Amino acid sequence: MNELFKKEKETYYTIRGWKDMDSGLTVGFTTKNGGVSTNEFTSLNTGYHVGDEKQVVVQNRTIIANEIGAPLETWVGAEQTHRKSIVKVTKEMAGKGACDYESALKDTDGLYTNEKGVLLTLCYADCVPIYFFAPAHQYIGIVHAGWKGSVAGIAAEMIERFKGEGVPLEGIYGAIGPSICEKCYIVDDKVIREVNKVLEGKGKKPYNLIKDGQYHLNLQQLNKQIMLQAGLKHVQVTNLCTSCQAEDFFSYRRDGGKTGRLMSFIGWKEATGHHESK
Repeated sequence: MNELFKKEKETYYTIRGWKDMDSGLTVGFTTKNGGVSTNEFTSLNTGYHVGDEKQVVVQNRTIIANEIGAPLETWVGAEQTHRKSIVKVTKEMAGKGACDYESALKDTDGLYTNEKGVLLTLCYADCVPIYFFAPAHQYIGIVHAGWKGSVAGIAAEMIERFKGEGVPLEGIYGAIGPSICEKCYIVDDKVIREVNKVLEGKGKKPYNLIKDGQYHLNLQQLNKQIMLQAGLKHVQVTNLCTSCQAEDFFSYRRDGGKTGRLMSFIGWKEATGHHESK
């Protein structure tokens, strides 16, 4: 089976098949390569909150903006807090969190919209990026799900938001992106207790006991199970691991907490007439 995420350029991967459903869609996940940051942020760090120089991060984001054809002033970013707050983004919010951290949407780990001309963006360094796309109803969304956001049910919360907008479950496509894999991610009993609370008891558990009080947890599979429980019909999962693939990705765990941030992004280009022409 083909890997869900395809490397488009040195700087980012894209999701196979989604552009076929909507040619105006811009969607992807950045690598750590092709930027101007140095030291532990080498080189395409997209996070303002990790100690890198602000103007360097702006340069990195501008590189991505130019490559994907989505100007920085159309980006919307968030101050992520590992919870399940989701914001419906409007065009008036364009530029928030794009060129600084201070203007980012506060306490937000999920973004969705049905408006053209805004790029939804979130940052990661092992947590799970989850993408949502309803082509027939023209809704898109992304969430940031570490273990806390996962067990809080942020993925299911986004599905509820789409349903609340009149989007039927069968019309929503979900894609789970590059994040830390099971063998790289060890957690304790406290985390597993929370995981068990959100699973309905059916099917294989997304974790394995290593030794007393220690488990390998598969966050990607956990979120897939949560999305299926919420009724989603179309859920695809990457095989890419941010920790294993050191040549392409930053990893908080692998890099000892001092590292850059990767970025998920999704948006539609501003239409000119019926379809954008370039």
